[in-house]
Amino acid sequence: MKKYIFILLAATLGLSSCSPFQVRSDYAETANFNAYRTYKIRIDDLKLNDIDKDRVLNELSKQLQAKGLTSGQNPDLIINVKANHKKVTDINNSSPYGMWGWGGGFGWGIGMNRTWTSNYNEGALIVDFVDAKNQKLVWQGIGSGISVDSPKAKQKQIPQIMAEIMANYPPGMKK
Repeated sequence: MKKYIFILLAATLGLSSCSPFQVRSDYAETANFNAYRTYKIRIDDLKLNDIDKDRVLNELSKQLQAKGLTSGQNPDLIINVKANHKKVTDINNSSPYGMWGWGGGFGWGIGMNRTWTSNYNEGALIVDFVDAKNQKLVWQGIGSGISVDSPKAKQKQIPQIMAEIMANYPPGMKK
């Protein structure tokens, strides 16, 4: 009995730790990430309202400082931050099987098919690390799945997704 309770608890913990975001990163294998100590954030392509922009930049700065990087005027890294969003349509369909009839849902009877859609905007953040000396991209982190249409959700999700993106920097480090 204890074994089954342990398995149930482990499964519950595993499911609850799943992130709602899709996060990925890529990097230049030739880059020496130990040499990077300072950064400067560039936000030319960060097309967000001022509230969301502050959320993104505050969390990014916090994550960079936690990685041991400091802001500077003559930086090792130029960090470009971009945001975008896309319209998403989910289509759901319910099947009549098992609703009516006999024979395990495969007999005679009445069933109803129902199809419904939901439309929403999904946001993404892109963080590019560019080597300031040679102007080459050395690391990129992308996170998507932000609920753009809900201010309350964005307030919570922007710091979460930025933390998940930055968990992949520097590459090769254990999380």
